[in-house]
Amino acid sequence: MKRTNLTRLLVVALFGALLAMSLGGCMAQNNTANTQQTENRQYMSKVNQSMEDLTNRLDSFNQAVSNNDLVGMKTQADNAFKAIDDLNALEAPEALKDIQTAYVDGCTDLKDALSLYVDLYTEIESATEEEPFDYSTYDARLKEIQDKYDSGIDKLEEADKKANEMPN
Repeated sequence: MKRTNLTRLLVVALFGALLAMSLGGCMAQNNTANTQQTENRQYMSKVNQSMEDLTNRLDSFNQAVSNNDLVGMKTQADNAFKAIDDLNALEAPEALKDIQTAYVDGCTDLKDALSLYVDLYTEIESATEEEPFDYSTYDARLKEIQDKYDSGIDKLEEADKKANEMPN
């Protein structure tokens, strides 16, 4: 009888230990999932803030363009570049690396479009009678700028779409 009780006690103890280990494993997995979700949310919050900053700075750039203010365009383009660089510098969690790549690619295209526009406008403004601006290239260059801008916007929209499809 003592042996039977001892065996039962060992079986119950082993069963309890196994149950505790399996529950501990589930809790560890659950904690890992919660940590990943928290990291994803924090990253997306930073992306949203960077995109808001970029939008505000692009609005300032557009205002400088409306005013035909070359110095303002350069200043506001530099400000937009800082917002783009901040977004590019964000460290994305592993699950969001593809989304980060799409944001970076889109911002790179926007940065290129801004640079091309400032360069074009600078050439126009600095033209003289001795060295006039070649308006025969204007339409093609403007189209290149627009295409680069559109490409950037498309990539940013694709990144947003991917982000919205992520499970919570």
